[in-house]
Amino acid sequence: MTSSASMIRAAARRGKEGATEKAQVLASVSGCNRGVYTFLINDLCLANFTFNMKNLDRGLWCSWKDTMEIYEGLTNCTYQVALRINCFWPNQIVDRFFMEIHQIYFHDCALTGRLLHDPPISILAPFITVPVLVTLLMTAVVVWRSKRTQGML
Repeated sequence: MTSSASMIRAAARRGKEGATEKAQVLASVSGCNRGVYTFLINDLCLANFTFNMKNLDRGLWCSWKDTMEIYEGLTNCTYQVALRINCFWPNQIVDRFFMEIHQIYFHDCALTGRLLHDPPISILAPFITVPVLVTLLMTAVVVWRSKRTQGML
């Protein structure tokens, strides 16, 4: 049995050939047939994704604004196939499928721009300063109140 990665690479070479005809013969099966699902997403979704990525300049593959529509189409395709053959979505097959897609198409893309960053100091400062000041104020009130009650006894 060939691995999903080799199926993806083969489909990437093949392109979009026959995707439309295959989309019309999706069979409804009771329960999820993982083999059929894997075959269909590789044959239908990947073929269309590969076709679209080949039409996009390779230098733009790491540009989210240029690949977002293609990527959303791939995601939607895997979801629609899952619905039609009664598979849950997302699932392990889809997770592996997208991991392989990223290894093939997006492995050279830098993470900059997508990483989480600290907020600007103008936002961060109040969230640090206010709790510190409230803590100091409450401590001062407790000390002052305890000294005041000691004198009354």
